Amino acid sequence: MKALIIVDMQYDFLPGGNLAVAEGDQIIPVINSIQQQYDVVVATQDWHPLHHISFASQHPGKRGGDVIEKDGKEQALWPDHCVQGTRGAALSEALNNQPIAAVFRKGMDPKIDSYSGFFDNGQEKSTGLSGYLKNMNIDEVHVCGLAADYCVYFTALDSLSEGFNTVILEDATRAIDAAGFEIKKEIFTRLGGEVQKTSPFK
Repeated sequence: MKALIIVDMQYDFLPGGNLAVAEGDQIIPVINSIQQQYDVVVATQDWHPLHHISFASQHPGKRGGDVIEKDGKEQALWPDHCVQGTRGAALSEALNNQPIAAVFRKGMDPKIDSYSGFFDNGQEKSTGLSGYLKNMNIDEVHVCGLAADYCVYFTALDSLSEGFNTVILEDATRAIDAAGFEIKKEIFTRLGGEVQKTSPFK
């Protein structure tokens, strides 16, 4: 049984959004074209409170791209994005949502960031995604969406650690930092993951 996880296809990550990923809109037709081929399709959604720790606006003198230390861990700072209830937090209307069985929201705790669709960055709280997939008898997970080098990558890593055979669909994702994503792909494959250059069934 195979599942597709569509990561954070929200307006703030698309061109014109507060934290836009270049060419992020170009992967939507690819994602739409493959959804029907999976046994289960789910999506994740960044869903931040207004005063989230990852927002540079919450740290005087800081700006997007800066990195601070919080509770002994590095915290990257970003422009305000995906604030609960705003259009920027909404899933794109261009994304076919009919096959999506469930949406798992993340990043709701103002004190900790959450790149992965499975756990927060401290691995303290689960979104329930792993249990949901296991209850659906899923053994293989394919991950797509935005952004390749952050939320897609960390979702895929946690998928591996939860025991799923895991594939990143490279032509159904885009990175903030393409060079950084190349390094992360190597790490991911060394850990047992797979990166496919062409989405299956396409």
